[in-house]
Amino acid sequence: MLYDEPPRRVCALCQHARDFRGDEMLCTKKGPVSFDFHCRHFRYDPMRRKPSAPALPRALPAPEASQL
Repeated sequence: MLYDEPPRRVCALCQHARDFRGDEMLCTKKGPVSFDFHCRHFRYDPMRRKPSAPALPRALPAPEASQL
């Protein structure tokens, strides 16, 4: 599997839902619903997933000044 955890079952990630207004989705099965609602018609759409930001690279340690 590409991701460690299964996708959450929310309308924001469903193939039957479209953005409607604010935090609502327009579901082809249920009509206007909240983005965190889900029903038995839920079908995960990976294209609706928003990937997390990439991790920042770690800073390299500062070089030590050589003592003469």
